[in-house]
Amino acid sequence: MIIITASVHEYLINTLQQKGYKVLYEPQITYEELLTKIENATGLVVTTRLKIDKAAIDKALKLKWIGRLGSGLELIDIDYANQKNIICVSTPEGNRNAVAEHALGMLLSMMKNIDKGCNEVRNGIWLRNENRGTELSGKTVGIIGYGNTGAAFSKLLSSFDVTILAYDKYKTDFGGKMVREVNLDQLCRYADVISFHIPLTDETKYMANEQFFSSLTQKPWIINTSRGPVVQTAALINALEKKLIAGAALDVLENEHLDALTPAQTTQFNYLCGRGEVIITPHIAGYSHEAFLKMSKILLEKLGI
Repeated sequence: MIIITASVHEYLINTLQQKGYKVLYEPQITYEELLTKIENATGLVVTTRLKIDKAAIDKALKLKWIGRLGSGLELIDIDYANQKNIICVSTPEGNRNAVAEHALGMLLSMMKNIDKGCNEVRNGIWLRNENRGTELSGKTVGIIGYGNTGAAFSKLLSSFDVTILAYDKYKTDFGGKMVREVNLDQLCRYADVISFHIPLTDETKYMANEQFFSSLTQKPWIINTSRGPVVQTAALINALEKKLIAGAALDVLENEHLDALTPAQTTQFNYLCGRGEVIITPHIAGYSHEAFLKMSKILLEKLGI
């Protein structure tokens, strides 16, 4: 039996059934409900909604694999799963282009004041000089994390006349004609744009903190399509207030459950929504129609199904 715990493309369900698997499609299943049903599961499909921890794995007596649609395995206790001989696979190849396009779209919207200008026009305000845009051409773009999405973003940027700086603590010798490999200090010093493409770990949580923002010298535009806690919201707000950055495009937030924000988070959220140089989208960067299908296909390929 395969338990699917999130909304997936019908291709995944149909293919599994055609291969003889019994599929339990429970896109709204809670963690507690999963614990009561996982005992007989041989496969588990997840996204970012549920944490698959030691308790869940201990309940899964027959589990052979866990498939993550998308990138990032931080919600899965991989080490413990490996101890139980459970294969864990993710599918960042399936949505890397979607994330890259979304990052580019948000960047251009910020630099050209597209979102800000559109909202003003809808409210009967017609301002031209105040919404004069800035060209991406000629700028220096810094990419933090040069994995699937970072490299895909770099590829899209190659059609612009930009200098690309990339930093990846765990990867070297990836630079080339289009990309210059740099350290983090160099990136913070020279980048006009900084885009985060890293997983959420103990090491990367609040990577963009007060110290990070104070090290910036070019007043860059900030993009985060990775994980919300990579950017410390309080530090980001402080950077906006002190004009250390030109703007921020966020597809992810520290707390994405808007109905469960703390009073402090509500104040922060309202502040960000009120800033014209800030764009927030509801964690949809990697959620294109095409990626929705590709992630399912890649998962099946990696599992050999």
